[in-house]
Amino acid sequence: MLKLLNRKIIVLIILSFVIFAFSYIPRISANTNSRSGNVIFIHPDGTSAAHWGAARMLYYGPDGRLNWDKMSNLAVYLGHMKDQLTATSNGGAVTHATGVKVNADSFGLDEAGKPIVALSGQPKTIMEEAIAARKGTAIINSGIIPEPGTGAFLAKSANRRNFADITKQIVESGADIILGGGEVWYLPKGTAGRHSSAEQSQRTDGLNLVKLAQSKGYKVVYTREELLKLPANTKKVLGIFAADDTYNDESEENLKKQSLPLYVPSAPTVTEQLEVTLRILSQNRNGFFIVLEEEGSDNFCNFDNAVGCIEAVKRADDAVGVAMKFIQKNPNTLLVTTADSDAGGLEVVGATEKDFPLDKPLPEKGKNGAPWDGKQGTGTLPFVSAPDKLGKRFPFVIAWSGFGDNSGAIVSKAHGLNAQLLHGTVDNTDIYRLMYRTLFGK
Repeated sequence: MLKLLNRKIIVLIILSFVIFAFSYIPRISANTNSRSGNVIFIHPDGTSAAHWGAARMLYYGPDGRLNWDKMSNLAVYLGHMKDQLTATSNGGAVTHATGVKVNADSFGLDEAGKPIVALSGQPKTIMEEAIAARKGTAIINSGIIPEPGTGAFLAKSANRRNFADITKQIVESGADIILGGGEVWYLPKGTAGRHSSAEQSQRTDGLNLVKLAQSKGYKVVYTREELLKLPANTKKVLGIFAADDTYNDESEENLKKQSLPLYVPSAPTVTEQLEVTLRILSQNRNGFFIVLEEEGSDNFCNFDNAVGCIEAVKRADDAVGVAMKFIQKNPNTLLVTTADSDAGGLEVVGATEKDFPLDKPLPEKGKNGAPWDGKQGTGTLPFVSAPDKLGKRFPFVIAWSGFGDNSGAIVSKAHGLNAQLLHGTVDNTDIYRLMYRTLFGK
């Protein structure tokens, strides 16, 4: 009898341990103690931990901290696709928008050409459900408006290059605020715009989406100045800030030859766009959902343009700072950030001034053949960090592993409402889980 009792006690102990262990598996859906509120999703495309590190060193120094560093929770991001290890911009965005792993070529459709059924059971993205629930909604992109990091939350297409149709779907989506570049995809051929000539316009269906948007109640703005002047009681905004992207994504050498800046001077930064968006959407009693993408951190890095890449990461970090400041006064808001891939395979190479003299151009390549970038491109002077806590500055260079996207060391971060649900490792589908739980409380 005593032996039988001891066995039962042992079994109970083992079962208790198993239940305890499984309750702490780092899975977003395991925690039920969450409330509903607002969500700001910032997607600094192409950024790995090394990209953030480069921006930290250049702008704040090795002892300084980015806004991104100050977010409360983090997890290692696992982002493979249904059919390959490295995510595409469109496939990754579809997964964030639906909570479902898809093939790398998906833009909201499955292999049979049908809309992806989201984890919620609806053939809608999380933003489409937010629109149906009359929450305030916005997409912000430094690239063209059909860029998939934001576009996949409002549109579906058999091909991510169907820019004209994707732009039309976005205008017709019902989102309250639509901000980005890509004027040429709003206007029919032969129609000049504020940023583009009649010859540049790309639509072949004869539709003028600017006029369509105005008929739907959108206030259309074209510059930083016009955006910042919008009254707080504005309901719907369409911002078109460049003919194409609001940045010039080429190598440093090509930009210098063409005398082109990194970013279009008249275009607002994503930070400025977020500030205006928060001012407008925070008045919605049903809450709001914002998806913001700094696309320059992907495109500059894909061209191995180090100075443009780091500048873009800094712009994304400034937007993170605005969101965190908003959360201080509005704690019912979640901020979540992640990339879906590592653009260019950036790495920081630091050495002493003896190795990297401040007055001597760098070698074009490292000893293993990896291309090196200084502060003005290949074969130029090294970058110099901001001072450390002792006032010392350090030279460094950027090494590249390639031009495209890699799996990389992606880190997802969260701050504010329900941020504690992000920890350990996080699958790309869990970004949707966290946002959905916060928006809808389930």
